[in-house]
Amino acid sequence: MNYANWKQKLLATVGVAALAAGASQAATAKDITLLNVSYDPTRELYVDFNKAFAEYWKKKTGDTVTIRQSHGGSGRQARSVIDGLAADVVTLALAGDVDAIATQGKLLPVNWEERLPNNSAPYTSTIVFLVRKGNPKGIKDWGDLARSGVSVVTPNPKTSGGARWNYLAGWAWALKQPGGSEASAREYIRKLFKNVPVLDTGARGALTTFAQRNIGDVFISWENEAWLATRELGVGKFEIVIPSISILAEPSVAVVDKVVLRRGTRTVAEEYLKYLYTPEGQAIAARNYYRPRNPEVAAKHRELFPDLQLVTIKDFGGWAKAQKDHFGDGGIFDQIYSQ
Repeated sequence: MNYANWKQKLLATVGVAALAAGASQAATAKDITLLNVSYDPTRELYVDFNKAFAEYWKKKTGDTVTIRQSHGGSGRQARSVIDGLAADVVTLALAGDVDAIATQGKLLPVNWEERLPNNSAPYTSTIVFLVRKGNPKGIKDWGDLARSGVSVVTPNPKTSGGARWNYLAGWAWALKQPGGSEASAREYIRKLFKNVPVLDTGARGALTTFAQRNIGDVFISWENEAWLATRELGVGKFEIVIPSISILAEPSVAVVDKVVLRRGTRTVAEEYLKYLYTPEGQAIAARNYYRPRNPEVAAKHRELFPDLQLVTIKDFGGWAKAQKDHFGDGGIFDQIYSQ
């Protein structure tokens, strides 16, 4: 047999083998469904991310994965999972809400933060102010939100993780003012919430109240929601104001062990969250105005994310203490808001 005939026969054999392998993979390919229970402002992020992950997983395994989404106020979402909503993964606004699923629902281990890098927070955000074009009320910093005649939009800290970040950022600013104390911080928060005409249950509802119902002079906003409003909900209608002090907001992600074990979805659920840390996952986060952890990706989007002075949840003793002190039943927020 000459070389040409041998090569042709070999290619034909390889082609048949490849077709057989492809047919075998197709025969064993599975259709998998995941439920990601998330918080309000991640809707656009996970539309993009879910498509990218499904394509990646199809190419890697041949399986078709469909990710269903549930969105709402982070605290309310956590309560839904505790009460039986079968989330394969949760991607919530703060670690305290995942802690509740672990401690109250017993659905995942209490050391869940240790399972992924950066304490299972693959991207970050912060709290800024969204004002109307021209900033007619002259909003520059937290103190302006407590002025008479200023209408403030923020969600309810009892149901919204974003609202808890808002509250704590404002509290931190008040403490750092000359002569700042717990008493002055309480008084500041009291005045701020006196200026809030309506408490929506989640951040997206509050954005709708401000941007589409035209209620309020300033919206205390996730940074990503503020960018969304300026670029997609009304070009030229809004401006972003960066306060002198804000807070490092770290949305948390976790696999819900008892659900994935029951449904047989642990592997794909774990890989789904790990994909958030890949360069592609980080780029998707940045395109949706979340601050990526990957320094190379962050450098490419530096113009979106200005540096600012940030406190962290550690300044409040961690989420367990902050939740109990400020947002638990009978806590500081309840005491202030009932006055």
